[in-house]
Amino acid sequence: MVPLELIIDAYEGPYREAFLHLLRTTPAPYSRMQFVPGHITASCFIIDRAGRLLLHHHRRLNRWLQMGGHLEPGEDPAEAALREGAEESGLHDLSLVADAIADLDVHRIPEGRGEPEHRHYDVRYIALTQSADSIAADARESNALMWFDLDRAAALMRGEESLRVIQKIRRLF
Repeated sequence: MVPLELIIDAYEGPYREAFLHLLRTTPAPYSRMQFVPGHITASCFIIDRAGRLLLHHHRRLNRWLQMGGHLEPGEDPAEAALREGAEESGLHDLSLVADAIADLDVHRIPEGRGEPEHRHYDVRYIALTQSADSIAADARESNALMWFDLDRAAALMRGEESLRVIQKIRRLF
């Protein structure tokens, strides 16, 4: 496990307050059917022992992203992040690099699949695989699945929300 001080800054900024507000004021913050103001999701930044980051080219959003998605009933965000990571990558040996949340983010999801525009309150984790060569894309979710060095990943994922986590991953190596 990585020392907590390497990723503790995930609790800084406005997102922490947005999460707390969602949890305190909405009836079903973990339900994917709560669209106003949104719901909690979980994602998994998967790295290998060489420090590469696995990204998938998201079919619906047409962007390179980390693995992630909605919580199933009874799941906590860490469980959901690992499940989504395994489902979308084909990697079944994922383990969290720390017993801590790596990052929090709130982002807009466009209207689609019969759902209105809404926000995802994303709880983000960093996971490690020992079997990087075993990736298998889920064609329902991904156009492609590839390993990238952190510089290339940062160029593909230019948003501040992604660069924050990539910077945290850099501290691990």
